[in-house]
Amino acid sequence: MSDVEEAITRAHHEEWARVVAAVTRRFGDLDIAEEAAAEAFATAVERWPADGVPPNPGAWLTTTANRKAIDRIRRENKRDDKHKEAQMVYEADPPEPVGAIDDDRLRLIFTCCHPALAMETRVALTLRMVGGLTVPEIARAFLVAESAMGQRITRAKAKIKAARIPYRVPAAEDLPARLTGVLAVLYLAFNEGYLATGPDTDPVRQDLTAEAIRLTRLIRALLPQDGEVAGLLALMLLTEARRPARISVSGELVALDEQDRGAWDTGLIAEGHRLVRERLAAAAAGVALGRYQILAAINAVHTSARDIRDTDWSQVLALYDQLIRLDTSPIIALNRAIAVAELDGPEAALAIVDRLAEALAGYHAYHATRADLLRRLGQSQQSRAAYDRAIDLAGNTGETAYLTRRRDQLQ
Repeated sequence: MSDVEEAITRAHHEEWARVVAAVTRRFGDLDIAEEAAAEAFATAVERWPADGVPPNPGAWLTTTANRKAIDRIRRENKRDDKHKEAQMVYEADPPEPVGAIDDDRLRLIFTCCHPALAMETRVALTLRMVGGLTVPEIARAFLVAESAMGQRITRAKAKIKAARIPYRVPAAEDLPARLTGVLAVLYLAFNEGYLATGPDTDPVRQDLTAEAIRLTRLIRALLPQDGEVAGLLALMLLTEARRPARISVSGELVALDEQDRGAWDTGLIAEGHRLVRERLAAAAAGVALGRYQILAAINAVHTSARDIRDTDWSQVLALYDQLIRLDTSPIIALNRAIAVAELDGPEAALAIVDRLAEALAGYHAYHATRADLLRRLGQSQQSRAAYDRAIDLAGNTGETAYLTRRRDQLQ
């Protein structure tokens, strides 16, 4: 890849949300904003190789996207009065920020997470508009067909326009109604960065994980007493802390039991543990723990162990038992089975995993987990078949390399 191509790829990762948010703020239309942003990046692909990468790629892209947006408005509104109206919109100063925090991307998240939209639609739309994820990437996150996901996102943008949903951080009394969707979006965006599914992307997208953490910190400033916001921030920090040890020099995913724990970020771990202790203290006082708080507590157990052999698996299992009462997702059940394998052996875990076959048939981690359990039971032929299926489904390049090596080590 040339230097210019790398610059365009980096700009797309780092600037997409800023460009979309800036154009949305000016024109108030998600369709126009997304199309203008896409056209701006297409123009960069055409012009930067000849003209050179601009000193401030984000500003160049935003200016170009604004011009593309006004061009579209002019095309769609041929009459003079509409043309003048569009020109006034384009030339006017951006409106004053509304809300407690002046952050365009946070406003865009809250716009996409309006209660008028179904929860899954809120999450999908925000991953597209703010996270810059492609429709195939979002479809994989939801385990649905790409065509269905594309239609869902299109309908959501149309509904926001028709309902005149405002582009702003809502007032304090409106925040709780939006919060569940916003946290779900940030969690999925972080996960996409932590284990990127695009075939041509790096195994870990630090731009996405860093942005998810930044926005979660902003929401914590808005809602400092909310336990789930604190829990999600702790979960992200404890997960991000392990990033330096997660990918080998050859680009292969490094499993938790093989990671160099000395490479973990102790500062992030300390901050994450502090947040978890605060939430556990609240639980001891009678405050119920939510999903993200329990997930953060599980990660705190893992990051407290100096060696994989020191992991308190009984505590991990107890936390998963607590979590599964709140979230009956088969993915939670799959992760719980991994803890069962450490305590009761791979045969007991495999019995649990096999019961999830129908629900998780298209999920690569199901087949990877099953392959590992079969390997531990000495069933090499069945393990190989499960690894093959996991490799076919895995979108992450580092994970594919890891699974391939594990399969090839079978006798």
